Amino acid sequence: MRTTGNLPAELTSFVGRRRELDEVKRLLGESRLVTLTGVGGTGKTRLALRTSTALRRAFRDGVWFVDMTQLRDAGLLTQEVQGPEMLAYLVGATLGQPEPGNGGALDALVEWLRGRQLLLVLDNCEHLIPCCAIVADALLRGCPGLRLLVTSREPLGILGEVVYGVPPLPVPDPGRRTSRADLIRSESVALFLARGAAAVPGFELTDDNHCAVAELCRGMDGLPLAIELAAARLRVFTPQQILERMTDRFALLSRGSRTGPERQRTLRACMDWSFDLCAKPERVLWARLSVFVGGCELDAVEGVCADEHVPLTELPELVAALVDKSVLVRGDSAGGTARYRMLQTIRDYGQDKARSAGEEALLRRRHRDWYQELLDRAHDETSTERYGYWLARLRREQPNLRAAVEFCLTEPGEAEAALRLAVAVPRLYWRARGLFSEGRRWLDRALAQTTGRTVLRARALMVNSQLAFWQGDTAAGMRLVEQSEDLARETGAPLVLAYAAFLRGLAALHANDLEKAMETLERAEVMLSAVPPHDLDLDLDLRFNVLLTQASAAALAGEHERADSCVRELLTIAAHRGEGLHLSFVIWPNALNHWLLGDLTQATEQSLRALRIKLTCGADDRYGTALCLELLAWITADQQRHRRAATLLGAAAARWTDIGASITSYRHLVVQHDACARRIREAMGDAAFADAFAVGQNLALDDLPAFAFEEEQGATPPLESLPSPLTRREQQVAELVADGLSNKEIAARLVIARRTAEGHVERILKKLGFASRAQLAAWVAERRHSAVDGS
Repeated sequence: MRTTGNLPAELTSFVGRRRELDEVKRLLGESRLVTLTGVGGTGKTRLALRTSTALRRAFRDGVWFVDMTQLRDAGLLTQEVQGPEMLAYLVGATLGQPEPGNGGALDALVEWLRGRQLLLVLDNCEHLIPCCAIVADALLRGCPGLRLLVTSREPLGILGEVVYGVPPLPVPDPGRRTSRADLIRSESVALFLARGAAAVPGFELTDDNHCAVAELCRGMDGLPLAIELAAARLRVFTPQQILERMTDRFALLSRGSRTGPERQRTLRACMDWSFDLCAKPERVLWARLSVFVGGCELDAVEGVCADEHVPLTELPELVAALVDKSVLVRGDSAGGTARYRMLQTIRDYGQDKARSAGEEALLRRRHRDWYQELLDRAHDETSTERYGYWLARLRREQPNLRAAVEFCLTEPGEAEAALRLAVAVPRLYWRARGLFSEGRRWLDRALAQTTGRTVLRARALMVNSQLAFWQGDTAAGMRLVEQSEDLARETGAPLVLAYAAFLRGLAALHANDLEKAMETLERAEVMLSAVPPHDLDLDLDLRFNVLLTQASAAALAGEHERADSCVRELLTIAAHRGEGLHLSFVIWPNALNHWLLGDLTQATEQSLRALRIKLTCGADDRYGTALCLELLAWITADQQRHRRAATLLGAAAARWTDIGASITSYRHLVVQHDACARRIREAMGDAAFADAFAVGQNLALDDLPAFAFEEEQGATPPLESLPSPLTRREQQVAELVADGLSNKEIAARLVIARRTAEGHVERILKKLGFASRAQLAAWVAERRHSAVDGS
């Protein structure tokens, strides 16, 4: 037997995957069977080949590669004896085993390999799982010096197997504006550039094409096969033209290498290979699951996909089968519930199958109806202690809600259903996440497409007006309130009229007309007392909101006892809703009242308590977070901590921007805001104020707790929050260098390869113009000192 093995030579450059390579090598060091799984086109074979090449010297009798696609006889899937024997014969022939005698091929292979030390790579086993499992088990039991590296779209499912899911390549973050230099560091972009340069010599990233290239890599889910097929199209199209044609990616990405495996010559062939390996119920479920956007949970799968063709009792097993076959990716939601998603390429393929089966419209209606039921349940329970679950669940389901509304707005005769969906979204959800613009957009479009003079329309106008007021668009909010009131009188909707009175009071507060706000809110209370109990069940939060707004208006108007009375009543209501977001709503006007009374100690304590709840309860209350940061800035300025106050104002400004609003829209707040900024500027000067404000603007949401709770935690602003030429990862490495860690220790701390850590340090020194780690450590120390002094 030759000892060099038979690994095929690589014909193209290997891009990225350093972390995956290190992990697979580690797993092979600990386990004798490692299976690389993943969707077709994700690069399992290339990763297996590169890993095997790196490990050749570790195996005395070489590394051997067996392509399982040489056996495509479907009968092998059911033959319990002949199948494994044929597979063993193929493996033995590839390794150069002499022709076996009269005995079984599998026994002969085990005997021949018993004393050898080698790595055997079984590539593309997904169509022969039962046979491969039998052969692998026999080899592992009988050949102690043998290790197996398997690639398959699903695991073998035998004892001792370690499964490593090969992820797609990382893609550029859609939420960040990224420079060309940063894009090149993205592995998916680097692959596109490498293959693009092979197709069109001289192709590179430019100011004109870098955005299109980033979007292409995102749109192809970072799948190496799709990226390579797209890059080959550069012979004909520009990146922008390829992007514009991505609506039919299977037609666009239809010309690969003539000499490559048939299943990888087009993107559709790759998907067809996976689809054909699925049983019929799995294929039906694949197509139906494509109706979900951004993932789904099992209850949604059951509600939308189950029927006589996909029985409810079989759904869990079918979902598990699609996860095993890498069609679905399983993740965990914050609540510990499994959530399933498809890569966009797999979803597009499933949509084609649903369309071909004539099920697309039916599925979208089922999807719409199920999410209407979900919203109805959420609406009923966001005023209970389960509000946290529902806000988190709706945040996860936002892409599906968008899809349901979009279906209603584009399907003839469904506009009123869009109105019902938009009205059913709990207003607490819009407020917490600051999604005012999106909510208004849904409602504007649905209202424009419906004409019925109904209570539903009156409620929709009222919700739309509240979103406008929250966003600071008072003029539009008042127009919508007036329309809602007219329709409420016409249709006999006293609850809508009471809500309209509340909104008029809210508008007066935002205009800083405190006397009118108090008067109007009191009128809303009287109107509420006359609303029938059944109608009040439609909006359990209305009285809470009236009192909440009254508390703020009373505090700002100097009616401190009235504000305190409202807070006590609110606390009674909040007590039935748990120690969560509703409580934080109540604490804020209480903190405001204490500050206006000059009690800075209580004001600080209450503001931090409210902020802590908002940052830790999982509700993602961006609007409320902005309010807390504003109030903390005002309090801190009164404590003469001017730099810290300016940083808090900057952090608040960033949160206002996040929700598409501005402090200038809230005149009752801007009075205090401007006075605070003026005091800080007078104490620090314009330049120092601008610098501290910018630090706050750049403070990431994850870094807010460490800064905001400094009094309790002894924290200082993190190094990342100060202006720096370094990336976030480079900043982390710089801090660890300053703490005296070696490259090896940095790699272990950050869970990266040692070579990666070394590369980070080299780049940092080059960026900063330093020649030694000591200079870098001094630079970090100086920045830390500045952060402490400036707080």
